[in-house]
Amino acid sequence: MRDSVRLKWLLSESDVRAGVEAEDLPLLSVSISWGVRRREATGAITRAASENLSNYKICRAGDLVINRMRAFQGALGIAPEDGIVSPDYAVLRVDPNINSRWLNYFLTSGSTVATMASLVRGIGGTEAGNVRTPRLNIADLLSIVASRVSAEEQRVIADYLDRETARIDTLIEEQQRLIEMLRERRQAIIDVTFSVLGEPCVQLRRYIRFLTSGSRGWADYYADEGERFVRIGNLPRVNLDLRGDVQFVDLPANVTEGSRTMLESGDLLFSITAYLGSVAVVGGDWVGAYVSQHVALCRLESEHVNSRFIGWFMLTTKGQDQLKEGAAGGAKMQLALDDIRGLRVPLAPINQQRSIAASLDEQTAKIDMLIAETERFIELSRERRSALITAAVTGHLDVREGA
Repeated sequence: MRDSVRLKWLLSESDVRAGVEAEDLPLLSVSISWGVRRREATGAITRAASENLSNYKICRAGDLVINRMRAFQGALGIAPEDGIVSPDYAVLRVDPNINSRWLNYFLTSGSTVATMASLVRGIGGTEAGNVRTPRLNIADLLSIVASRVSAEEQRVIADYLDRETARIDTLIEEQQRLIEMLRERRQAIIDVTFSVLGEPCVQLRRYIRFLTSGSRGWADYYADEGERFVRIGNLPRVNLDLRGDVQFVDLPANVTEGSRTMLESGDLLFSITAYLGSVAVVGGDWVGAYVSQHVALCRLESEHVNSRFIGWFMLTTKGQDQLKEGAAGGAKMQLALDDIRGLRVPLAPINQQRSIAASLDEQTAKIDMLIAETERFIELSRERRSALITAAVTGHLDVREGA
């Protein structure tokens, strides 16, 4: 049975402000994914020339830096170099007898993160009439108990986890590249399918039977049961099938506004205020639903155009470009109904349209299944990585060679 020690004997908080040193030190940030890095290395916005950083905190190489508002999600790490960090972060000096790599693994292990989550204050509460920002108090962090591990054992654990997590991380990166390739292949299939039809040459207005957008005030009719209500988040980004959480509405008998926006099978939907480029075709349980003011309902002349054919075209690179160009130029990025009427689409006999739509439904479904399987593999790999770290730092896994 290992002895234990509270973190207050291993860490001490430092609150040195940058002052005039701010200009000479790099700006560091903390991420759940990569720990502590220079801000420019993370792809975040670099410091503005006029930004006053004199109140930022100084951290030294080897210091522990914690984002107190996201610590319970694992947003902490060891500083790789001297730098300055946000005044909202906590900077802690690490006892020189403690292996910083081991400490980092201990603090980001599932068991420690869960403990920090239980100590976070402010969730769901209010203070002086305002919602309190959840954050980890450093006094609470320092009260956490760690196993007392010798310097040599700390090194052995850190070396083992460095090797094993690197292998898992490499595998995850390979799977992420596979997903990227599958998505590129998927997009290429959609683009090539429509390229044989030539340039889009007719405006969609020629085939629109009815076009409208939802009205406001639907939140007043939210209910636990009733008719489905299509919100902008229900529109997909990569295919044509409505998805996501279902919100129901229950309209009083005297409210007639809903009849204008009740969905029929085959209706084409466009996002018009956010997630521009999202489209969907109504089917299944969504028939009879209503739409919000952020969604445009486009009912086409089905004898001349197939709505899934048009929907798939809008997911081509050319179709997406049209939707984004139509929304550009205003103070607010949004599509007007006239922008939808003016969309240019390709021509093809109705039977060919149906054949193209069915082929794309089938081909993209196969790729989507591969992507979903790969994403599940990545999720399982991350779970294994987390479990491995927890087992090693808590002593449930003997990592000594030959053990």
